[in-house]
Amino acid sequence: MSTAAGVGTTQTFTLPDLGEGLTEAEIVRWLVAVGDVVTVDQAVVEVETAKSIVEVPSPYAGTVSVLHGDEGQAVDVGRPLISIAPAASAGEQYREEEQAGSGNVLIGYGTSEGTPGRRRARRATGTAGVVQGTAPATPDRVPRVTSPLVRRLAREAGLSVLGIAGTGADGLITRRDVEAAIAATTVEPPSSRTGLAVAERQPMSGFRKAVAGALSRSRSEIPEATVWVDVDFTELFALRDQLRARGSAVPGLLAYLARFTVAALTAYPELNGEVDTARQELIRYDGINLGVATQTERGLVVPAVLGAHRLTTIELDAELRRLTAAARDGRATQSELTAGTFTLNNYGAFNVDGSAAIINHPQVGILGFGRVIDRPWVVDGELAVRKIGQMSFVFDHRVCDGGVAAGFMRVVADAIENPAHAINHL
Repeated sequence: MSTAAGVGTTQTFTLPDLGEGLTEAEIVRWLVAVGDVVTVDQAVVEVETAKSIVEVPSPYAGTVSVLHGDEGQAVDVGRPLISIAPAASAGEQYREEEQAGSGNVLIGYGTSEGTPGRRRARRATGTAGVVQGTAPATPDRVPRVTSPLVRRLAREAGLSVLGIAGTGADGLITRRDVEAAIAATTVEPPSSRTGLAVAERQPMSGFRKAVAGALSRSRSEIPEATVWVDVDFTELFALRDQLRARGSAVPGLLAYLARFTVAALTAYPELNGEVDTARQELIRYDGINLGVATQTERGLVVPAVLGAHRLTTIELDAELRRLTAAARDGRATQSELTAGTFTLNNYGAFNVDGSAAIINHPQVGILGFGRVIDRPWVVDGELAVRKIGQMSFVFDHRVCDGGVAAGFMRVVADAIENPAHAINHL
């Protein structure tokens, strides 16, 4: 869509398809304001998809004329996102400045609201920290709301953030503050099923909808089976202690588990693929993108170490640390979030022993590890205290039977129990 604007036409950039067939994204933060001059490929807005927060670059150069949406607002793919007018020529800019009567001025100084050359407020549409439909904040009562999700929650409940007391740092209004305000103003009849009053109704976020859809699809399409085994981690812990004593670099425990998982997938490549139901074919991939289940503030995501089969244990350790940090910050790339071929799940970080996880569709397996604790264990006929953890494997029964699953698990378990030998032969 284009409209006339001086020497050229105003070009409107619509929200592009950001991958995974997503139909909408939420505006998290505008990086430009109306009146700003932008260049081609300059990031103009941060949007939140069902998987991550991404910066969207502008395909046009010129001056921002319209921001089509507020921070916290969902925008459908293909709908207008930002309008940019071509930059005026030097002669036209001079004439505009003369007509303004003040020449070039510092942004925000020396001009009236309608005077050319003045940069408008950061938000051209909607309000700044105030729910739409309410009066703007007064100078002595400016609500502190930094999260677009908090603003949206208040807006959907019909509440003004002006009337909500923030309990966060420096009066920051948190999600809990909004939920408490909703609970205080909402009265619902008791549920006909339970006889209890409804304490809260919380709309599902786009991220949670996407997660629910993926998990439901996995359960409905994949005939999964689960096997598990207790594994002795004592020698692996001892190996890491020896490296530390020598002053050598010591990879994290997850890096070793990733390395051993890659070795097992190399031995059993049918588990590093997916099922093409349309063509009734089993796919095996030439290379391993190892996904790692990562808990973030937004929920569970599974970024993948791309090309994990090419990395050493030290390299895997560095990449796992970078990748999980990026995922928690919402900065993992679309490729990292969607290109995984197998998933590793460390639920032991939550201090639990075991789990029958749900396969990350369209993958065909997920390997999980519970917490490692001291337990009585028989070694060479003698009772000893060893570091034991449970390993569980959920696999797609269309791809293989129990024998393959057991063989895959033994490769990983044997490597954990005799790590020095395993690493020398990987």
